[in-house]
Amino acid sequence: MRRHHRTAALAATVLAGTLLAAGCSSSSGGKESEEGGAEAAAGKASTPKMTVAMITHAAPGDTFWDLIRKGAQAAADKDNVKLVYSSSPNAADQANLVQNAIDQKVDGIALTAAKPDAMKDVVAKAKTAGIPVVGFNSGLDDWKELGMLEYFGQDENIAGQAFGERLNEIGAKNAVCVVQEQGHVALEARCAGLKKAFEGKTENLYVNGADMPSVKSTITAKLKQDSSIDEVVTLGAPFALTAVSSVADAGSKAKVATFDLNKDLVNAVKEGNVQFAVDQQPYLQGYLAVDGLWLYKNNGNFSGGGAEPVLTGPAFVTEENVDAIAKFAEKGTR
Repeated sequence: MRRHHRTAALAATVLAGTLLAAGCSSSSGGKESEEGGAEAAAGKASTPKMTVAMITHAAPGDTFWDLIRKGAQAAADKDNVKLVYSSSPNAADQANLVQNAIDQKVDGIALTAAKPDAMKDVVAKAKTAGIPVVGFNSGLDDWKELGMLEYFGQDENIAGQAFGERLNEIGAKNAVCVVQEQGHVALEARCAGLKKAFEGKTENLYVNGADMPSVKSTITAKLKQDSSIDEVVTLGAPFALTAVSSVADAGSKAKVATFDLNKDLVNAVKEGNVQFAVDQQPYLQGYLAVDGLWLYKNNGNFSGGGAEPVLTGPAFVTEENVDAIAKFAEKGTR
């Protein structure tokens, strides 16, 4: 198993090291919208213009997806790709967005499969239409069965186990795993991995991630109800920052640690308000998803041999290494 993950991670390193350095303006946007602009680059690929649709399950206001889009846009600029981004946290709506991309005859589709069953039919339709599909961020256990070309992301169960082992090291005894969307396969896998490796007590606490005041009050109530909770585990940076406030409101002695990263979360680690974060490198996921489609269309290349995922995490961010990460967080690439 460990060799499997080292091989996949090496594939990501080799791929990133062999990318062509070029760039041009491209398009992205909100739900079915487009906008230009990206970071400065040396030039653009000489390959014909192609259109890539990126469809995610992002909820409005979640800054995690800003990093995904920024990485995707950087690859699009380099590869002479028109990037069309759309999203919906509703699985049926996300499937409809994929169908729209098929109807528009795009050259490639990159999607997240947080609810794999909802993606099954539209991925099959894309394949029938001759449109390659790559997966990223969510759906690691299902991408091959769905018929995707390749997958870029983190093994969430393994990341959860690594998280649990770190909690063991710091002496935590009672952890609550805060899940902001019930049934989301990646989030559930994180908590399952945590439970598998953590030697203390753990339980899942389900909250409505679309309503942050409700998230805060639910965590606060749980901490007041059970004063033995000494660790709040969140599955996204905004929820970690909210959990810090909940701990204070509850008068709890619990610590907060989280999955995922953003600029504010980096500052929270630096200040000691959050113990550590597990970074799956969303910028890299977005970049590799777009670049993978470009490589396949123009060169016939595909990463992982078509059988293994390309892993982008987990990478721990702690007080010891946060200063090195901070400069990249300021740029919006970590």
